[in-house]
Amino acid sequence: MNNKAYLFLADGFEDIEALGTRDVLKRAGLDVIGVSINQERQVRSAYGLNVLADTTLDAIAEIDGGDIMIFPGGMPGAANLAGCPRLVSLLRSHFDADGLVAAICAAPGLVLGLLPVKGIRMTCYDGFEDRLRAAGAVFVARPAVRSGNVITGRGPGHTLDFALEIVKAAVGEDAAEKVRAGMTLTCE
Repeated sequence: MNNKAYLFLADGFEDIEALGTRDVLKRAGLDVIGVSINQERQVRSAYGLNVLADTTLDAIAEIDGGDIMIFPGGMPGAANLAGCPRLVSLLRSHFDADGLVAAICAAPGLVLGLLPVKGIRMTCYDGFEDRLRAAGAVFVARPAVRSGNVITGRGPGHTLDFALEIVKAAVGEDAAEKVRAGMTLTCE
């Protein structure tokens, strides 16, 4: 089991992608830590919701190789994440150590596109495919894609698929199915 799931938040983050992902991961028993890249813990979503993150990026010394780094999309949230040098440095180190990274919507192209992702299968929000391709990734038009240590999600409407893919990677298929059933995402 992975240690912690760090959910990075920048002003302009997509509400459902951040909060929906957090909800699913918490249901699976993961230790989710909301991290503001601002100097203060308060972060404002794309739709004006003020969220109080658990901590700030400045308070994090390092991220363990067993941890997960998660990047919600939204604009300008994803661009703000990509424009944070300290966060990008942590991401590169984590990725190079084969740490699990996950991004949805615009974040795969804007944030993960800064990594050496040649040959990695990824998805993203419509209009950001060229950024993935330019970085060497293979674009796949699916709700959620896992390729090695990279998990990507298409957009807001696929948040639950994305989050469940993270759960599968972190604690296994059975845990993901239990969460899916508990949320009545499976009907007989």
